Amino acid sequence: MFRRGILKSVLALGLLSAATAPVFADGIGASLLTQQHPFYIELAKAMTEEAKAQNVPLEVSIANQDLSKQLADIEDFIVKGVDVIVISPVDSKGALAAIMKARQAGIKVITVDIPVEGAEVTSYIGTDNYTGGVKAGELMAKELGGKGKVAIIDYPTVQSVVNRINGFKDAIAKHPDIEIVAQQTGITRAEALAAAQNMLQANPHINGIFGFGDDAALAAGVAVKAAGLQDQVKVIGFDGMQEARDAVDSNPVMVGVIQQFPDQMGKLAVDTAIKVIAGEDVAAEQPIVPGVYTGK
Repeated sequence: MFRRGILKSVLALGLLSAATAPVFADGIGASLLTQQHPFYIELAKAMTEEAKAQNVPLEVSIANQDLSKQLADIEDFIVKGVDVIVISPVDSKGALAAIMKARQAGIKVITVDIPVEGAEVTSYIGTDNYTGGVKAGELMAKELGGKGKVAIIDYPTVQSVVNRINGFKDAIAKHPDIEIVAQQTGITRAEALAAAQNMLQANPHINGIFGFGDDAALAAGVAVKAAGLQDQVKVIGFDGMQEARDAVDSNPVMVGVIQQFPDQMGKLAVDTAIKVIAGEDVAAEQPIVPGVYTGK
């Protein structure tokens, strides 16, 4: 903490010339949701590479989708006195207390990919999930010709997913001949497979499934094929990792994915943290517009 105060005073006085190599006190602590998903693997890789390029200390802890572990990791960063904490919360509500504690300790907090509900943070960096959900809904309506029955695989404790589901529903609502007939939670690929199977069994006339992420969509594709409904059901995912894009290229059930850019998020998270350490102002929100991938 003492070293961080000295650094900030020096930076504020402008005593470090542009030619001087960057000097950081305790650097950045990052608590990421998981490393079991390609999105977060790419995000962590981009953060690590940018921190190395900018010569700023970065410690990454992986929560493994366990809120208790994430809270313990943040507590550890607070004790160590890092300058900035970057967090992708396991639970958008559950992480609030830890963020408040970090702020009380004088540590700035940046959220990446997933916002924390009710928390004041220095900056939020992530996909414009609502817009991405709207794009998914528009694509589904186009693929179904404006009519049909749709199901959703959800992850309701994560605010970014809530936003994309809301966007999807709002887009579908503009097409009165499309009905959302089922919505179930499927966080892991195995859970998403079970959810898709359950919804298809209960609603054999489903024409489309929207998976909140690539794992959910890929699992839905497996369920559709196993049920022999590949000529009836269209699946759309969200993330745009390589496996999902390959599936869109090769599997007619997978008609598209909303594509996020985790490499941009990771780099921007580190660059924003560096600006914060230097006492510079940063935007409270830094949205990244997603793309739509429908094949090569």
